[in-house]
Amino acid sequence: MAEAHPIDRLFAVIESRKGADPSVSYTAKLFSQGVLKIAKKLGEEGVEAALAAVAQDKAALTAESADLLYHLLVLWAACGIAPADAYAALEARAGRSGLDEKASRKA
Repeated sequence: MAEAHPIDRLFAVIESRKGADPSVSYTAKLFSQGVLKIAKKLGEEGVEAALAAVAQDKAALTAESADLLYHLLVLWAACGIAPADAYAALEARAGRSGLDEKASRKA
């Protein structure tokens, strides 16, 4: 049996933190604060990743990217989305021009 992708493994850990004690789990603390707080944290991490890229700091961009992915997974879990859902959305776009795909969403 193939080993699960790191994103799938992390998502499983995140899901397991639902209902955990917020005083001992950062993930549980995020869940307890709700979707708005999680979304704000995701936005902060996105800005930090962008700033690291502009600064051409590969180490910081790598670290901030990991933070961004983690917070995205927490938001997915809070909203009932699984990585497989995002994988399917990406797969549905495979072979299509990004411009065509974006234009189809405006219609």
